[in-house]
Amino acid sequence: MSSHESRKESPPPAKKEKKPSLISRLKAKISKVIGLGKKKKASAKTATEKGEHPKAARDAMFPEAAREHAAKERSPRQEGKPREPRREREHRPERTERREGDGNREGSKPQGERSGGERSSSDRRPERGGDRRGGGGGGGAGGRGRGPQRLANEEREVRPTTRFAAEAAPPPPPVPEGPYPEEFEALGLSPAVLASVRDLGYGSPTEIQSKAIPVILEGKDVVGASQTGTGKTAAFGLPTLTRLGAPGGIRCLILEPTRELAAQVVEAFEKLGKHTGIRTLLVHGGVGYGKQREGIEKGVDILVATPGRLLDFMGDGTLSLDTIEVVILDEVDRMLDMGFLPDVQRIVEKTPKSRQTLFFSATMPPQIKSLADWALKDPVSIEIGLRFSPAETVSHYLYPVAGDQREELLLSILKSTHFTSVMIFTRTKVQADKLYANLQSMGEYTCAIMHGDIPQRDREKALKAFREGQCEVIVATDLAARGLDISGVTHVINYCVPDNPEDYVHRIGRTGRAQKEGDAFTLFAADEMKQVEAIETLIKRKIERRKQPDFKYTYTTILEDESHARSVMRTGKSSVRRRR
Repeated sequence: MSSHESRKESPPPAKKEKKPSLISRLKAKISKVIGLGKKKKASAKTATEKGEHPKAARDAMFPEAAREHAAKERSPRQEGKPREPRREREHRPERTERREGDGNREGSKPQGERSGGERSSSDRRPERGGDRRGGGGGGGAGGRGRGPQRLANEEREVRPTTRFAAEAAPPPPPVPEGPYPEEFEALGLSPAVLASVRDLGYGSPTEIQSKAIPVILEGKDVVGASQTGTGKTAAFGLPTLTRLGAPGGIRCLILEPTRELAAQVVEAFEKLGKHTGIRTLLVHGGVGYGKQREGIEKGVDILVATPGRLLDFMGDGTLSLDTIEVVILDEVDRMLDMGFLPDVQRIVEKTPKSRQTLFFSATMPPQIKSLADWALKDPVSIEIGLRFSPAETVSHYLYPVAGDQREELLLSILKSTHFTSVMIFTRTKVQADKLYANLQSMGEYTCAIMHGDIPQRDREKALKAFREGQCEVIVATDLAARGLDISGVTHVINYCVPDNPEDYVHRIGRTGRAQKEGDAFTLFAADEMKQVEAIETLIKRKIERRKQPDFKYTYTTILEDESHARSVMRTGKSSVRRRR
């Protein structure tokens, strides 16, 4: 019996059970590494029951998992708090119904219950952090897509009301004493504005200025049309600055179709209002919101903006137009061409009905009448010269050419023409890029390029270099054709005939400004004769045709008989195109 018992309880089998000592050794090593002993495990169980340390409890209950993740657990356990959002993520599937019922903004309460109330003072912050990683409240693919955008919108709604404090309007600076330019003084402008006029060297007002300034000073609505280069910006800027007087709140809104035009108007107003203390702010897309938002909230008198960015600030609560006294729509025809009419209407609707509204543009097509009837009250119409006429100081010439020789002819014209600065307009961005690259490779001219795909900062650098004479040639699309005030442009070359005849007026309006003479050359092929006819009909004049001396032309019908070429294009359009 004793021998049987000793056989039963013999030590060798017990030793064999201990034989897989690798596990026990690993357990011992893991315990030493992560600092877990029997007492720790016991405390972990107690902690799990209390709901205080779910991580330690899990390690105690599942040693194999602890062994697999020991290396990963080492540093996070020392940090403690950064690991907590991950625990929430692991338990999230069990609480999906609860989170959906609570909603995104109320989710902080369940979180506080899970963490024993540790984060009750900062419920929102962990909730937003959780949404950012997990994809929004409620779980699911849709929440993931919407979460970051919703958070961005929430931040944008909060930030405008708390970020920047409004500053008191500065007192107006002392006004320099007279005498002032007599002809401008007779129009009724304030001494502060007249001092700026004198500083700028203006001797007498242009026709659009002498007719528009008195009407605007009376507070009447105006529709002003005049050729480019006749001083339209000063025509509405001088009386507006006079009416605003000293700095106050935001009272004037000027809408421009492009960033370049908006920047140009801001520059002009800063010069014209130098002695008034009036604050002017530029707001446009393509750059960050921060500085523009800060300028609006700190306080501004005149806001010059493009429609899209302005609507952004109106939508997020940064800007209210309740105090606007004057609304100026500059280059109205361009805004209509670019499809801004719905945006303009939304903006104007948010301004007081008692406002003064001014429309100014180089051309006034019939489509503008419906907008004017809606936005203006008994406006005074001021038109200088023909409605679609270019400046009389510009000479016009047409150069017929075969389509495949267009660039070759352009380079020949540049070589034989004495110019100080020339603007070359293309129909497309691809044409502009190719022509610019070829001019650069020649190395004979300093060049710049400007179109919609060029970053805003580079476009500004290109314009500045061209204005300051650092570049002789600028290649551009119609982006630069509207309203840009670049003095000293001696020649404008249309690489292609513009599809819209009004664009021709705007393009050649870059030269012959301020009563200075300029030349406008237009290259045209047989398939562009319809556009040529439309331009001549619009400006009510026949444009002289020219041929470049010593240029080896490829034969084309329009070189010899334009009327025959026109009939060929009408009857055999496809065959002519195949030969090209």
